[in-house]
Amino acid sequence: MDTGILILRLLVGLLVAGHGVQKVSSHLGGRGLEGGTEEFRADGFRGGALTALAAGGGQIGSGLLLAAGLLTPLAATGVVGVMTVALTVKWRHGLWVQNDGYEYPLVLIGTAVALAATGPGAWSLDAALGLGPYPLWWAALALLAGAGSGLLTRLVLHRPAPAAPRTAARGGH
Repeated sequence: MDTGILILRLLVGLLVAGHGVQKVSSHLGGRGLEGGTEEFRADGFRGGALTALAAGGGQIGSGLLLAAGLLTPLAATGVVGVMTVALTVKWRHGLWVQNDGYEYPLVLIGTAVALAATGPGAWSLDAALGLGPYPLWWAALALLAGAGSGLLTRLVLHRPAPAAPRTAARGGH
């Protein structure tokens, strides 16, 4: 079981961290901070470079913590938070990824919560440092705090879509 959890932690944690690297640099196929800023603006977010840095930093930090199995509930909370924002962006496209849907962020959210529920396993920094096992309620807290922070981020930083222009009524009213 510890081997499976290690593989899952490394896969998900490093992918989330890599996605953050892409937001703020030209490494791993990223378009640099300018490209990350442009991506957020295209998705309707305020904040420019600061938003891209916060999102990228959050993804890098929570992804690396998850991969290392260090402070696992906190790492899961960070992953859930950033992926909740991604889910809200993709929501209008439906579930499936081939339509630019929210399937992938949902899988990452579920995996992060599952890792918070199971714990990081014996081959983790949490285990090496004597942290944990964490009580199961930490998984629920990671889900609630992560989703709440992601939804709050969306609420605070997302610009509403511009209203459609009104046309003058015809008929002499």
